[in-house]
Amino acid sequence: MLPGKGSEHVELERLRQLRREWGLTQAQAAKAAGMSLSAYRELERGKRRRPTVRDVLPLALFYQVSLDYLLELTDERTPYA
Repeated sequence: MLPGKGSEHVELERLRQLRREWGLTQAQAAKAAGMSLSAYRELERGKRRRPTVRDVLPLALFYQVSLDYLLELTDERTPYA
């Protein structure tokens, strides 16, 4: 399980922010990351219980940000670049 804010449900607000910055719909972002639209929506809305690295790594790679940034563990988008 990835770290959250004391809950099994982790809303990925930054996921929504990145999608909007890129000018994408949820369907476009899901397709680009190789996941179903329903899985993407669940992650973005915090409905997916216990998201794993397997769930969010494709999104971090697509948006070219670190997992730490996506999970709000840092404010630096690419701290290891």
